[in-house]
Parts: sequence; structure tokens; C-alpha cells
Amino acid sequence: MNPKNESIPRWLEWAREIQALAQTGLHYAPDEYHRDRYRRLLDIAAEITAEHSGLPLDSLVRVFHAARGYATPKVDVRGAVFREGKLLLVRERADGGWCMPGGWGDVGDPPSAMVEREVLEESGLRVRAARIIGVFDANREGPELEVMHAYKLVFLCEDLGGEPHSSNETSDARFFGPDEIPALSSGRTSIRNIREAFAHRGDPALQPVFD
Repeated sequence: MNPKNESIPRWLEWAREIQALAQTGLHYAPDEYHRDRYRRLLDIAAEITAEHSGLPLDSLVRVFHAARGYATPKVDVRGAVFREGKLLLVRERADGGWCMPGGWGDVGDPPSAMVEREVLEESGLRVRAARIIGVFDANREGPELEVMHAYKLVFLCEDLGGEPHSSNETSDARFFGPDEIPALSSGRTSIRNIREAFAHRGDPALQPVFD
């Protein structure tokens, strides 16, 4: 049994578990009779989430039904890039909050290549993934409303040059000191991620953290 996470609403934990069980059941269902019942469970999980979150039901139904195969957590990669002791953050157009550049992992690419590309696309900086800072259970870092369970891989990246600029997904990119951190983009970067980034930058002997 998974430990209860006090920071996440119980309804969201239930909805996620129902969705995952239904997705996996649909994958292995032997006939249409069982598939119909697993599809109904996906609808119920979406209805629970919509009722408590205010998110559009139609969109949630599409998201829950789109996932295929055995249900596993999604993977998010983030790059910690420092210049003169300050951490690079980008401002998300989606919600106006700030985060370390990154995003969902792409099939076929190694995590290091993904994070290097994401940093370049979102901030204009060329980087090299140098070492892993940590592997975080994103759904246990705060009261997020991400409907899917996710793991977050945070890399310490070497700055290879370039000037920060905006992108299609970001409206700004700047460096911030540890006491200058602006309002963060919920679900993309947590204060814990940032603290670990500064700690690992300051002490190369630190071992990666993990949940």
C-alpha cells in the first residue's frame, strides 16, 4: 500500500488510482464486455477530477482515455543552469509562473539529450547535462492538480553560452539568486527542487537525492 500523502487531496489520489487501474485493465481486457466497464471507470475518474478541480470534463475525459497500455508515471526533465552563482528560470506563458526549463520526456531520446534540448528551446542557452541532482516524485511535492502521476528528473547543467530570451512557451528567461526566487509555476518546479539545485551547485560531492 502506498503511503498517504497529506499534501494531495484524497479525491485526486482516488481519481488517479482509478484511472491507472482502468487504463491497465483496458489494456488486458479479454473482450468488449470488460472493455466497456473499464471505459466507464475512466469516465468516473474524469468526473471526480472535474467536480473537485473545476477543470473541463470533456478535456479530462480525452486525457484519461488517450493513455494506452500498462499505466506508469510520466517523466518530466528539468535543467538547473547557473551563471555567476544565480539559477536560470523561465517564465511560463501558460500561467505566468517561473520554473527551471524543461518538460515532458520524449520517446526515443535519452534524458540528458532531452534536458539539453529543452533548455535551449525555452531559454536560448546551450548547455551540457553534467550530473543528476535528484529524482523526485512530483506528486508528493505539493498540492498540484496534475491529473497524471509524474516523476521529475533534475539535472545540473554546464553553461556553454548564449543569451537568455523568450520562446513560444516562455515569456522571459533570467538568472536569480537564492533570495530572489519569484513566484513559481505550480507543478513544474518546486522550492525543494531549487534548494537542491543550489546545494548541489555549491557542493560537487553531494549525492543525488531521490524519493
